[in-house]
Amino acid sequence: MTLHNNVTDTALIFEGGGMRASYTSAVVSTLLRNDIYLDWVGGISAGSSNTLNYVSRDVRRSRLSFTDFAADPNFGSMRTFIRGKGLFNAEYIYQQTAGPGQALPFDMETFLANPAQVRIGGFNAVTGETVYWGRDDLGTTPEITIRVQASSTMPGLMPIVTIDGEQWVDGAVGSSGGVALEAAEADGYSRFLVILTRPRDYWKLPPRNPRFIDRAFRKYPAVAEALLTRAERYNETKERLLALEEEGRAVLFFPENMTVSSTERNISKLRASYIAGLEQAQRELPHWREFVEL
Repeated sequence: MTLHNNVTDTALIFEGGGMRASYTSAVVSTLLRNDIYLDWVGGISAGSSNTLNYVSRDVRRSRLSFTDFAADPNFGSMRTFIRGKGLFNAEYIYQQTAGPGQALPFDMETFLANPAQVRIGGFNAVTGETVYWGRDDLGTTPEITIRVQASSTMPGLMPIVTIDGEQWVDGAVGSSGGVALEAAEADGYSRFLVILTRPRDYWKLPPRNPRFIDRAFRKYPAVAEALLTRAERYNETKERLLALEEEGRAVLFFPENMTVSSTERNISKLRASYIAGLEQAQRELPHWREFVEL
């Protein structure tokens, strides 16, 4: 099986945001249902799940990942957090559900057949380096799932992930502040469709408890420093995105009706969030088509 992509000059970027991705996973569904296939796709944190679901062209998995799956009894809770498995039971969510017959089977065949370039961002908890994994790192389902887990590991809420002897946390604390624009630009792209999980008027504020962060991550000073300075990097990236939009080189999707938090577990609220995302995506679809010339 060989797939083809019909948009080759524009990068598709998914921001993270935990369960706020219930809203933006609807963008994945809308793009796929309307046969809009971009040839470069990148994401960080929850955006990495949206990225993989888009590249594997799986509307059902896209919807379930951030809605009904939260009702799975193994999804996570304060009990799993106390046991050291995380508020979100990350090992289960990412490594135990992607196989055939499991809760969220991943379509590896379609993923491999899709020629799109893929980037998943992670943050090295020891060196402070931001790394964007690509096709060479994502050749098998286990290689994919552990990197998506690492990219999505919210510091303090989920256990640090070890890959080949190195320790990783959420790529959102890294050099871009959580939006993989730098990865797309490094790969030569100058036009962008960027799917964000915060409203247009959102600007990140510095943390109110820097001493607590320093104490909580005393074993990982690079993580503490990244958390303390993330707002600056996030806002710089957003300013860059707004400038690109003004130049006509980016289309930005900002949620108009975000009603859930990053840790939301209520299925009714998550389903409503997905539907709201669908409604907004459908309204914005003509503009996307015009931008990518489809």
